[in-house]
Amino acid sequence: MNIILFGPPGAGKGTQGSLLEERYDLVRLSTGELLREAARNGTALGLQARVFMDAGELVPDAVILGMVGEVMHARGNRGGFIFDGFPRTGAQALALDAMAREMGSPIDAVLVLTVDDEELVRRLSGRLYCPNCGRIFQRYSDPPAKEGTCDTCGHALDQREDDREDTVRRRLDVYREQTAPVLQKFEKLGVPIHHIDGDRSVDDVNASLTAILG
Repeated sequence: MNIILFGPPGAGKGTQGSLLEERYDLVRLSTGELLREAARNGTALGLQARVFMDAGELVPDAVILGMVGEVMHARGNRGGFIFDGFPRTGAQALALDAMAREMGSPIDAVLVLTVDDEELVRRLSGRLYCPNCGRIFQRYSDPPAKEGTCDTCGHALDQREDDREDTVRRRLDVYREQTAPVLQKFEKLGVPIHHIDGDRSVDDVNASLTAILG
């Protein structure tokens, strides 16, 4: 089974992707996490991608497609993939469809999480992370015990450049302008598309997703 988790930044794709990965024994492929790891490691790809990520822009198709293709073929199709944050352009959608069919397992469904823009801004601009251990906090819904300090390792917390409010709003603009139309590509390919209200509890959203997948 190959499924795509679709939706704007902050809609909960990472959280739900992890839950579905465990439940269905799939491989979650998050291009955002792959790119941030490359950026932290200072690879050529990571340095190239950081310029676009920090500005809230999409990383070029060639960079993303090369990375995804490598991971898919390296890991094999262990029962399938959950694509989280990918594809983000029409070219990426068509390329992913071709790669999945080549591996003998086409895309089964696109699951779209919908959340109001202002709630997304609140979620993302309130997100903090620990540069030392990587733990994520949310200053409104999941704050650290001591303000500005990681509960796990005691390191000072920071905010990602792409989580600053002006960048968040730019990311949402990019989503509407360039990413949302990708759904039309999958409609033309005949892939089932399901819209799920993402402005609910994690458990309620997950129940909706699992009801669709069976």
